[in-house]
Amino acid sequence: MQNVEEILSSIESLSREEFARLREWFYERDWERWDKEIEEDSKSGKLGFLVKEALAEKTDEKLKEL
Repeated sequence: MQNVEEILSSIESLSREEFARLREWFYERDWERWDKEIEEDSKSGKLGFLVKEALAEKTDEKLKEL
């Protein structure tokens, strides 16, 4: 297994196209992890406060039309 310094050095040697491909791969993985985290937080109830806050804003007619 390579260490981080070796990986960074390898990344620096990539062509523009290879770098773009790697960047896209990282973006996809990051979004997948973010989606999983949000889903887990939602299932566990950690985001319930957002629903309550939105409902309170709606009741107070403070929501704006999009």
